[in-house]
Amino acid sequence: MRFVLTACVAMILVFTTAVQADVDKGKSTYAARGCIGCHGAGGVSTVTTYPSLKGRNGDFIRKNLTDFRSGARKNPVMNAMAAGLKDADIENLADYINSLQ
Repeated sequence: MRFVLTACVAMILVFTTAVQADVDKGKSTYAARGCIGCHGAGGVSTVTTYPSLKGRNGDFIRKNLTDFRSGARKNPVMNAMAAGLKDADIENLADYINSLQ
């Protein structure tokens, strides 16, 4: 029984660390890619024509960034911004923005 409990605690710690690493990478990517310029610090835009991202869930972010990257969703600025994103970048950004709830 003690082994099972120890194994469960270890898995939780590994999962929590992995999720935090994704959030940290997403936060770094958010700053490095200039997302903060339009969508604001912490996902709160100060410009009314640019949407705030705080409160958006990860699935919403993932879908929209993927659509911007593929061209399925049209916006010249976002199509250009998303064009250089790798799948891992999109996952990390989605995790970071989801953490802003």
